[in-house]
Amino acid sequence: MLEIENDLVKRGYNLIAGVDEAGRGPLAGSVFAAAVILPPGLVIEGINDSKKLSPKKREELFDIITKSALAYSIASIDNFVIDEINILNATYKAMARAIEGLSITPDYVIIDGNSAKGILLPHECVVKGDAKSQSIAAASILAKVARDRQMIEYDRLYPQYNFKKHKGYGTKEHIQNIIKYGPCPIHRRSFLKNIIEIA
Repeated sequence: MLEIENDLVKRGYNLIAGVDEAGRGPLAGSVFAAAVILPPGLVIEGINDSKKLSPKKREELFDIITKSALAYSIASIDNFVIDEINILNATYKAMARAIEGLSITPDYVIIDGNSAKGILLPHECVVKGDAKSQSIAAASILAKVARDRQMIEYDRLYPQYNFKKHKGYGTKEHIQNIIKYGPCPIHRRSFLKNIIEIA
């Protein structure tokens, strides 16, 4: 998990930020991104792609990462902007905003995925980076936990959709509730075209 970071350190980059997103696929809520700069050489036990960890483990690691990081930043783009500029552009925007929000400017940025836009610092994209890089995996955990916490808050506002359970993803239960109650203010209208007719 430190191979990419160690290689970058050998090339003279010391402050390396890992970046990842959470929430590209759901039918509701914001897309989140996080950027994390960990101290060189630090190994955090149990860190992995956030999707492979239990919610309890993610919460534990969230606290360890935020306490250990030299700097971290979490950004989100809401459903209204997602509908306006599309999810890919919203994801790019969230990632750029997370990097800009770091209290320390990184020497180099490694980003999960195969493309990025609006990043002015030296950077590269790493496909399946959250399984290959500790920094990206740490960012993946921060973004996922922050997004889950937001969806639990939304569950209190709109209990009929059961957001606390599915976090806005298109589960059978969620789709049935959209059909039954119609969309609420946090639904991504552009994602619902195949589920309901939207005026």
